[in-house]
Amino acid sequence: MSAFPEIYLVRHGETEWSASGKHTGRTDIPLMPVGEEAARGVTERLQGLSFQAVWSSPSQRAFKSCVLAGFGSAGLKTSDLAEWDYGAYEGLTTKQILAERPGWRLFRDGCPGGEMAQDVGARADRIVSQLRAVNANVLVFSSAHFLRVLAARWLGLPPHDGALFALDTASISVLGYEHDLGEPIVRRWNQR
Repeated sequence: MSAFPEIYLVRHGETEWSASGKHTGRTDIPLMPVGEEAARGVTERLQGLSFQAVWSSPSQRAFKSCVLAGFGSAGLKTSDLAEWDYGAYEGLTTKQILAERPGWRLFRDGCPGGEMAQDVGARADRIVSQLRAVNANVLVFSSAHFLRVLAARWLGLPPHDGALFALDTASISVLGYEHDLGEPIVRRWNQR
């Protein structure tokens, strides 16, 4: 436990599309039973912690994870926490996209009809500002690509550096500070 505020990031539980590698941005699909069970398991892993605020993406997969983890009554849906808008690539796997667009990389190239990394970064910057204003422990439920960009922006890295972080379903990561509030760090990452 740190003397400084910590931001707990929870990626939602598994869905049919996350299991198959399909890009799931704005399509609102439910958790699979295994994803529901994993979301319930988050409760034990956060036992004994208190949060000034609990925020969730408005997607049912994120908010249901919040509810199943025991934080639904405190959960506030925040549109800036929505997953990357994949536009024309919604529902496609990376392999399918690469067949049509060799060399494509999400964090570098973005999505036609959807968002670029800097668009997601602008949303992440608003969340970072709000987190720093709360200046207390906050619990956040969202999706992998958004949370990866959020981590990059927390550290002051460009949005495309979110590509450097991987996140499994129902994982917990913790952002915080080192010696003072001017030294943002990743305290723990992708814990299952």
